[in-house]
Amino acid sequence: MREIDSSYAWFRLAISVLLSTVGGVGMWSVVVALPAVQAEFSVARGEASLPFTLTSIGFGLGGVIMGRLSDRIGIVAPVMVGAVSLGIGYALVSIAGDVSQFAVIYGVFIGMFGTAATFAPLMADVSKWFERRRGIAVALCASGNYIAGAIWPPVVEYLIRTLGWRTAHLWIGLVVVVLMVPLTLLLRSPAPVRSASAPPLASGFPRAAQLSPGMLQTLLVLAGALCCLAMAMPQAHIVAYCGDLGYGAANGARMLSLMLGFGIVSRIASGFVADRLGGLTTLAIGSAAQMTALALYLTSDGLLSLFLISAMFGLFQGGIVPSYTIIIRENFPVSETGGRVGIVMMATMMGMALGGWMSGAIFDLTGSYRAAFGNGVLWNALNLAIAVFLLTRGRRRHALAYQ
Repeated sequence: MREIDSSYAWFRLAISVLLSTVGGVGMWSVVVALPAVQAEFSVARGEASLPFTLTSIGFGLGGVIMGRLSDRIGIVAPVMVGAVSLGIGYALVSIAGDVSQFAVIYGVFIGMFGTAATFAPLMADVSKWFERRRGIAVALCASGNYIAGAIWPPVVEYLIRTLGWRTAHLWIGLVVVVLMVPLTLLLRSPAPVRSASAPPLASGFPRAAQLSPGMLQTLLVLAGALCCLAMAMPQAHIVAYCGDLGYGAANGARMLSLMLGFGIVSRIASGFVADRLGGLTTLAIGSAAQMTALALYLTSDGLLSLFLISAMFGLFQGGIVPSYTIIIRENFPVSETGGRVGIVMMATMMGMALGGWMSGAIFDLTGSYRAAFGNGVLWNALNLAIAVFLLTRGRRRHALAYQ
């Protein structure tokens, strides 16, 4: 039996990051393809945002399905299903006849049964292999999604520009299957066994122990939806925003890549913070920082300033989503990790889906993205309120326990 915190655990983490990087293409190719799809199918920006919305919804639902499946039979089968589904999805998208077909295929094959298998289930699996360095391990695994965001947008933009979006999707599907299948087979060792009802190991971090499990889960679900509803505005529309300002889709793709590249730094840094301060504190810090960055988008729309603000946004917000996994491992039994993480990740993607659509709809209504950025700031403020509530109650409970 392989051991927790062993060299094999770190090797397994490296494979998980690679899988998340390759499989994460599904969340970003749809963003880069938005202008080309809108032009070909002659639809409004709100309707053109539908594929992103359905992909986000599918990603969220798939996280729950694949997370619970991984709790029961291990991680290999869900990720293998994800690899095959991505290959099929990209092939089908290349022959879509209208934006509705394009959106449904992205939502089901690429979002729900494809990319979803390479995020929440992998984070939950990695969390079972670490105790002393769980924060940094989970953050590194979650970074795979942002590494994908840093690498894939320029690649996808180049493929679309040179080959057309249909042929580009065919090539993406082929590459994903070829890379993911052999990597998945390296994860066949079962996770270390602990009692199914074993509580989380004791730590010096604030815990939300005074809340019932159902209430804590509900608040985490709500917080996850709110933070990502706000997060969706820059991530889903920055390429289109740059095009509207006359800077071109290529600059928008580079901006998205820069944003997510700095998000990698943020996620790794948040892991160190979580290992020292706990998941609740990490969530509160990340939420406050993200809201600050969103507000900065309201101050300037120059090309250089947008690059700088996008870098800051990535640097500030990347640690929020991994913190939910840390909070769950600090407050719930290990046997429930995959399912509970999947539920919260579903909420985050529902927020991304609603935020992506809402931003497009606000643009169609106002002819500007300014109101959409303001909308994101307001939702982010509610997320911060929940984070502060959980942190203050956790600290109060923590203080009483040591009196």
